[in-house]
Amino acid sequence: MHHHNDENEQESKIVTGASARKAAKWFNYGTLVAMALPLPLAIFWTGMSMLIYALNRHHPNPKVGYYTQWAAYRFYGVAGGAVAVAVFFPPNITYYLVIWVIAAVILVPWTLYDLYKINHDTWDDVMLTPETFEAQHT
Repeated sequence: MHHHNDENEQESKIVTGASARKAAKWFNYGTLVAMALPLPLAIFWTGMSMLIYALNRHHPNPKVGYYTQWAAYRFYGVAGGAVAVAVFFPPNITYYLVIWVIAAVILVPWTLYDLYKINHDTWDDVMLTPETFEAQHT
């Protein structure tokens, strides 16, 4: 019977700059789609964004976490503000459309600017060794 020695089999993995740049954009793309079709996508995106946030906040490339964090601050801040205001609306669709337009006016240009910054940032490959992984998760 042949036994494997785990220590010899642990190898480094590379997280490419290109994959990190793509990951940094996910939250922003979701916000743009949610703003384009607010119902039901904004509601769906509120849940889905939490998954994207959880996946990318502690990405091996710290820039991904940074951009994801700011995209989340923007989206949750504006969405939270909209909900707080909408609670007091009469049951009239016009009020909800107005708050959606205000949210879109705030979020869309800011999000596009963030995507521009992500595209123009420097994205280096990150070497992921078992040691660095263990250090991050202990």
